[in-house]
Amino acid sequence: MLPALTEAEAAHSARLLERIVQEIGARGGFIDFATFMERALYAPGLGYYSAGSAKIGAAGDFTTAPEVSSLFGRCVARQCAQLLEQIPDGSVLELGAGTGSLAATLLTELAAHQRLPQRYEILEVSADLAQRQRERLARLPEAVRARVHWLAQLPPPGPRVILANEVLDALPCRRFLAQGEAIEELGVTHSGGLLQWARRAADAHLCAEVRALNLDPQALQAGYTSELCLLGAPWIASLAGALERGALLLFDYGLPRSQYYHPQRRGGTLTCHFRHRAHFDPLVRVGVQDITCWVDFTRIAQAGQAAGLEVLGFATQAGFLLGAGIEEFLAEACDALAQARRAGEARRLLMPGEMGEAFKLLALGRGIGTPLMAFRHQDLRDSL
Repeated sequence: MLPALTEAEAAHSARLLERIVQEIGARGGFIDFATFMERALYAPGLGYYSAGSAKIGAAGDFTTAPEVSSLFGRCVARQCAQLLEQIPDGSVLELGAGTGSLAATLLTELAAHQRLPQRYEILEVSADLAQRQRERLARLPEAVRARVHWLAQLPPPGPRVILANEVLDALPCRRFLAQGEAIEELGVTHSGGLLQWARRAADAHLCAEVRALNLDPQALQAGYTSELCLLGAPWIASLAGALERGALLLFDYGLPRSQYYHPQRRGGTLTCHFRHRAHFDPLVRVGVQDITCWVDFTRIAQAGQAAGLEVLGFATQAGFLLGAGIEEFLAEACDALAQARRAGEARRLLMPGEMGEAFKLLALGRGIGTPLMAFRHQDLRDSL
C-alpha cells in the first residue's frame, strides 16, 4: 500500500487534476498519454518536476546513482577527463543535474587531477532543483565554483562532454495496444473528475512506428501493450546540434529494442515512484509522483547516427564502472569501517539485482578517435 498524501500534497494534486480534466474536456474527452505525462511532470508550477518538492534522495521518491555513492561520480569524472584530453578547450554540460551531487563530485575529482573543463554548464527545468544545485555547489572552492553556469537553453555548438543521468526516462511517451492487425492508442479520459484509461484507433504515424517494431505475432494475438518515446529522436538531434566535437554520455535504465519489446514484456515498462515505492498507476497522485518509461536504446542510437553522431559504446552500469576503475577507488578506503561502507555502496551500484544490470550507458560522439575507457570491460553495441 502506498503512503497517504499529506494535506499539502493532496491540494497540489487536486489543482493539477482539475487543469488536466479541463484540457481533456477541451480536446473532446481524450488526450494521448504523452500529453498527460507532459502535464503531470512539467506543467508550470504544478507538474512533478516544476513544483517545489523533494524528489531525489531519502526524503524524496527515488534515489539516483550519484546519491548512492560518490564512486559513481568519480568513475564518470575519470571518463570525462579522458574526453577532455582530446578536447582541452571543452566544457561539460549536465542535463537535469538533480541535487547537484554528480556535479559536485565531478568538479572535485577533476580539480584534484588538474582536468577542470573551461565551463561546467547545467541545464535544469526544475527551479526547485536548480536552487538546490546552487546551494550544494556553493560549498566548492571559489576557483572551481566560478566555472559553473546555469543555462536557460542549449548552448551554441562547441567542444563539450554532455551528461544526462536519468533524463531520457522522463521524456513523455505514447502508449499503444496491438492485437492481431489492430493498433489502438491508449490515452486518458475522465469520469466524475477521476482520470481513467481510454482507447482510440491509432493514427497513421503511431501505426507505422508500432509496425516497425516487428512485434512477435504470437504476442499480438493475446494483445500487447507498451510505449513508444517519439521525442527521443528530436531531443538527441538538438543535443547533437550543441556538440561540435566531443561526446554525449547517456545513463538510464533501459534495453536494446529486441529485449524491450520481448514477447513476455507484454505490459510495457511504465512505472511510477512515490516515496521510494514503485507502482504502475500514473493516473493517481498526479503532480506528486514520478512517471517513467524505460529507454529503447536502439531508438536512441539510431537517432544519434541520424544526427551525425557515432556510437562510441554501450554497456551496463556495472560494465561501465568496472571499465572506469571503480575497484581502484574501492582500494583507497583507509580503515575497516570505510571499506565496509564503500563495499555496500559498490554492491548497490554493481549488482544485477540492484542498479548494475538495469541501468546502461550509451555513448555517442563526434570527432573522438580514442576508444573510451568506459567500455574496456564490456561493450554491447552489437546488441543495439
